[in-house]
Amino acid sequence: MSDITIIDLSRVLAGPYATMVLADLGARVIKVEHPKGGDDARAYGPFIRGHSAYFASINRGKQSIALDLKSAKDRLVFEALLERADVLVDNYRPGVMARLGYGWEGLAARYPRLIHAATSGFGQTGPDSQKAAYDMVVQAMGGIMSVTGHPGGPPTRVGTSVGDITAGLFTVIGILTALHDRDRTGKGQFVDVAMLDGQIAILENAIARYAATGESPGPLGARHPSITPFAAYQCANAPIVIAAGNDQLFAALAKALGLADDPRFASNDARTAHAEELAALIEAVLATRPAAHWLSRLDAAGVPCGPLNNISQALANPQVKARNMVVHTALPDGTPLIAAGNPIKLSGHADPDTRAPAPGLDADRAAILKELGL
Repeated sequence: MSDITIIDLSRVLAGPYATMVLADLGARVIKVEHPKGGDDARAYGPFIRGHSAYFASINRGKQSIALDLKSAKDRLVFEALLERADVLVDNYRPGVMARLGYGWEGLAARYPRLIHAATSGFGQTGPDSQKAAYDMVVQAMGGIMSVTGHPGGPPTRVGTSVGDITAGLFTVIGILTALHDRDRTGKGQFVDVAMLDGQIAILENAIARYAATGESPGPLGARHPSITPFAAYQCANAPIVIAAGNDQLFAALAKALGLADDPRFASNDARTAHAEELAALIEAVLATRPAAHWLSRLDAAGVPCGPLNNISQALANPQVKARNMVVHTALPDGTPLIAAGNPIKLSGHADPDTRAPAPGLDADRAAILKELGL
């Protein structure tokens, strides 16, 4: 994607996550930030030597120029960027770009090959399109918090910003589709992605259960709602996860643990109906030995299983390291920083273990203006 230039007006996470993925795939990303403070995420912790590690981890490898789109002089620069751009990304509320004079109809007429991707809380249409949103708002409204946590527990947010991240990933998919279409038609198009839509799209089994029963499902802790055993189970010293997704795997699990034949567990439906009784039997066996013993035994039996890692353990996992999923980048001042790597491995693209640093605010102004002949 080295021939693709993206002008990125987005801030915080959903839009910047999308452009980070595209930058990792080789696109050139130019962040256009407001001169007063830039991307809001620059002020989000944690901080290292006064710089936001949060901002740096999402904006590595991008360029930055500060422009006030209400300034006539800066608008000329912005429009010169659009002349050379393939994609424009923003995450303003619907209508903001039009009020700035950059609505889709005008952009399409002036820059017919330009793709404009707008990622917002609720999308460009519908009764809530003008509402403000952050990740937790759409997690709550989209139903995912209602199936997260433990039965009877308080409302629980998913541990990462899935409202933003899913919207960012769907934005990437939309942009790539529009680029593919442009190869055929010669024309750009408008890509409309809503964070709330993304939450509905990933509800998966919860929608199927509601459709089948007419009842809204609730949280089940670490247990899968319709596959058993598929949960976290306690060993002598730590919990492990076991995922026996079919009868053959359950038979292998039962043999490895020495569980007796029992008609209550003869099929997946039966096991799910008696999930608590089965869990008690499994944990009675697991409690006799430490987690490492059982993980080794279950691996040997071909039963999907794994430890419950914290972040430090996950990043140190030899498999994670072998897949280059911890890469080295830097803060704007050059201070080293680790970040998540690119999970898309392409045979025709290198996957270096370093990434260019995140830019300081307006750090690339001189180079960009020179390139534009301004």
